[in-house]
Amino acid sequence: MSMQIFGLAVSRGVAIGRAVLVASSRVDVAHYFVAPEQVQAEIERLKAARDEVVAELAVLQAELPADAPSELSALLDVHLMLLRDEMFIGATRQWIAERHYNAEWALSAQLEVMARQFDEMDDDYLRERKADIEQVIERMLQSLARGSGRGLPLPVGADAGAMRDFGGEQPLVLVAGDVAPADMLQFKRSVFTGFVTDVGGTHSHTAIVARSMDIPAVVGAREASRLMRQDDWVVIDGDAGVVIVDPPPMVLEEYRFRQRHSELERARLDRLRHTPAVTLDGQAVELLANIEMPADAAAALQAGAAGVGLFRTEFLFMNRGDDLPGEDEQFEAYREAVAAMKGLPVTIRTVDIGADKPLDRLSAAELRHGQALNPALGLRAIRWSLSEPGMFRQQLRAILRAAAHGRVRILVPMIAHMSEVRATLEAIARARRQLDDAGKPHGPVEVGAMIEVPAAALQVQSLLRHFDFISIGTNDLVQYLLAIDRADESVAHLYDPWHPAVLRLMAQTIATAGRMGRGVAVCGEMAGDPAFTHLLLAMGLRSFSMHPSRIAVIKQTLLRADTRKLAARLPQVLDAEDGAKACAQWLGDDASPA
Repeated sequence: MSMQIFGLAVSRGVAIGRAVLVASSRVDVAHYFVAPEQVQAEIERLKAARDEVVAELAVLQAELPADAPSELSALLDVHLMLLRDEMFIGATRQWIAERHYNAEWALSAQLEVMARQFDEMDDDYLRERKADIEQVIERMLQSLARGSGRGLPLPVGADAGAMRDFGGEQPLVLVAGDVAPADMLQFKRSVFTGFVTDVGGTHSHTAIVARSMDIPAVVGAREASRLMRQDDWVVIDGDAGVVIVDPPPMVLEEYRFRQRHSELERARLDRLRHTPAVTLDGQAVELLANIEMPADAAAALQAGAAGVGLFRTEFLFMNRGDDLPGEDEQFEAYREAVAAMKGLPVTIRTVDIGADKPLDRLSAAELRHGQALNPALGLRAIRWSLSEPGMFRQQLRAILRAAAHGRVRILVPMIAHMSEVRATLEAIARARRQLDDAGKPHGPVEVGAMIEVPAAALQVQSLLRHFDFISIGTNDLVQYLLAIDRADESVAHLYDPWHPAVLRLMAQTIATAGRMGRGVAVCGEMAGDPAFTHLLLAMGLRSFSMHPSRIAVIKQTLLRADTRKLAARLPQVLDAEDGAKACAQWLGDDASPA
């Protein structure tokens, strides 16, 4: 039966596909696709886990004392029967063979299917047997965790595009309670054409990633992951914030028409790839790409990027447990990205661990003092790096070595104190000395600071006496300036990049860098949002860094812009109480923030 589920529209467009439910409320496991040649090995992992649990339960049953309740032995019989049921194991094996799910994901998917079947039973006793299924699968998941842990990210040099064949021929949409950044890295390299999450706001991590990837998404859909079933046909209307489950044929055809129209528009924009990014009044604008892994550099070059403005290196460290990448592995990753950009600059950000991107293992400082009550205000980014000097110098040495192979810049996240500036520059100098002592080649780098803490924006003039350039991270700058946790649904509506304080601080920061003759870029979400393009050009910004999929639409906007006229109108926006409304008035409805 068809139904509609309403949420928040966070990424425009239409996605149609079969529902893939992950991050169940019952079981939270790693979700990733396995390569075709790994399918049989994954099935063997599943069998091994089943056999281990069968052996455990058989031992428990054999060792039951004579006076044990008969119900306990009967319960173990039920669990053993389930584990030996070929229909249960066969259906789970099918998720691996046909969809290429890892064993943990296959088990959680089968749990969803079987739990719903039990929920629909009329007999109370049979409905309660659902708990047996949950207990059996939980034991198998524990066995898998003991044997292999979480899946690893793609190895350096892996072809991310090859992942797109995983999961079969039919288009798939992701339906989840929420998606952690580490899992999002796996999902963004796979088959999903759209996202639906139960929680999240318009500026949550999932929403930002979906927009940057130009994939339709609806978040905050409340009970979506419980109302849908595995393999339901789903339409995601990213414009209206509506999810339609099992749509009628006429509705499905209407959405297919809209989908085809969107594809034609993307093809038209793609023709701008090699057009120089120059405004109507002759101002050259640098359009750079944000990447997470070395393999993303190819997509950046294909999209016409003038370089990499932000390489988020923390994704090399995530989903790794205690097996964190050493200096040589990092060097190979950075060198690969530099080589792929064919002489164009690559800006490598030191790890921004913490907040919504934690490591699987605790840092030394966290072990000493415990985990932060508020990670966004705790040990993250440069604070984390300086608390782990050995690992920090490893990363710096790897970056400096990669600089011998092309144009490299280092970007330091979340700088706020001059003591952090001095410690960072000293760490770079020490890393150079260590490379000299080891006889390893290294190259020159420019060093820049991310402006994402209000304190950094207010003292940007002092910072630029020590740094070569700055890059404004608007996502965190807005969050910290307005004291809004963008992932918190209860206050997400107050996260407002059009807030007058945000616009004035950004304009002041860009102007200061311009007066000092230093480079300034914006690498946060605002850079890839065409609603802000004219405003940022009016502020004097000439370097934008965004997901490669956003480059064409931003280029189309700036090709039609006259920066002299825009700059003349800037004061009325900065002086307004409502920046969005003022911007819409002087740019016209087409440029208004939707």
